[in-house]
Amino acid sequence: MRILPIVALALAAAPAEAADLPDPRLTPGATDPEVTEANIKESICKVSPFTWAQGHSPPASFLESLAREQIQQYGYQDTNIKHYQMDHLIPLSLGGHPTDPKNIWPQVLLTKWGARRKDYLEEVLHDKVCKGELGLREAQDLFRTNWIEAYKKYIGDPDHPS
Repeated sequence: MRILPIVALALAAAPAEAADLPDPRLTPGATDPEVTEANIKESICKVSPFTWAQGHSPPASFLESLAREQIQQYGYQDTNIKHYQMDHLIPLSLGGHPTDPKNIWPQVLLTKWGARRKDYLEEVLHDKVCKGELGLREAQDLFRTNWIEAYKKYIGDPDHPS
């Protein structure tokens, strides 16, 4: 995989995790009022996390427009929207708001802690919430505060395998 020079320079200048966590002032996270602890069995836990997310994802045109705006707000030097995934900080599969810009940010794709790794954590925590092993609000807060630390806690640290 080829890393684009601008992205590589940005990552070399900052700690790996800084590029993968949203700015909490711009993207603090927002929840969908239609998903509550009381109705998770009839909502997010009724179908697979991917099916729920697909049915609640905003249109591509909305995300593209938001990407252009937020890439500027974040001050990213690389303005190519193809180098980012417009990601929901609190995943849709855990009751994240689908269209509130406070819950969506341009996540850099080509990093150690990129979107694919976050997607795996979403699956693990969705399973725990649906089994009753973790509360919905607690899972949402794990993403809201620092999803990388949650990944290390629930899945393990890829730099220090046990």
